[in-house]
Amino acid sequence: MGNTNCILGGCIDQASVGVVERWGRFEHIAEPGCHFFNPLAGQWLAGVLSTRINSLDVKIETKTKDNVFVQLICSIQYRVVKANADDAFYELQNPREQIQAYVFDVVRALVPMMTLDALFEQKGEVAKSVLEELEKVMGAYGYSIEHILMVDIIPDPSVRKAMNEINAAQRLQLASVYKGEAEKILQVKRAEAEAEAKYLGGVGVARQRQAITDGLRENIMNFSSKVEGTSSKDIMDLIMITQYFDTMRDLGSSSKNTTVFLPHGPGHVRDISDQIRNGLMEASSARVGDEV
Repeated sequence: MGNTNCILGGCIDQASVGVVERWGRFEHIAEPGCHFFNPLAGQWLAGVLSTRINSLDVKIETKTKDNVFVQLICSIQYRVVKANADDAFYELQNPREQIQAYVFDVVRALVPMMTLDALFEQKGEVAKSVLEELEKVMGAYGYSIEHILMVDIIPDPSVRKAMNEINAAQRLQLASVYKGEAEKILQVKRAEAEAEAKYLGGVGVARQRQAITDGLRENIMNFSSKVEGTSSKDIMDLIMITQYFDTMRDLGSSSKNTTVFLPHGPGHVRDISDQIRNGLMEASSARVGDEV
């Protein structure tokens, strides 16, 4: 619903104020509601101002300290001060152009003293400086600056591309560092696992050999007690021959074995046992000789 008026009266909407003149001179501010005027006394409604908050978007192109051209989009929210509505009505012909001119002046004086990175970090300080200047200037004309928002900072497209490439390179460098650390940890863990596996394998082999030794000792003792006249050497020869034939049977039972056969036969088993026994005896003799 809009404001309505005629020569004898008028209706002023809520969130608006009327400017009443008498013989062309300001008389008073008319509050929202219905008002009657005396045209014979030269009284009439000169105009109506809205006291709602208005928004003005200003685009400013300027240059930073490091010679980067940027475009700033600033949103100014302002309103008419009801008590000073006569100043707003009479003093300024076009308040939007006035506000825009002061925004240009402040921003173009402040931004060239900042680098591009500093501008992104301190855009709130830029908005605060613009707000302080506009409040001081526009307050004298009956306007109140409610908020100033630095909506966007848009560098030149080539600068934005370069910034994105720098950011991407930094992230790739960081990813390479993390990847190297991960590979280092993996190699360390693999080495630790390999060392642990070798240790456990050695323990297993030692236990296996201990079990074989215990089994051979038990077999020799049992055989000697049941078959009289047999020596330990005879029993060992018999066990080695038995193991020899067991090995030959295992090799022959599988078609996937790849085996190189050296000269062999049952007689070679006795030769191997003699060599082992002679080696043990020579070692024992050498040890006794060293002690003497």
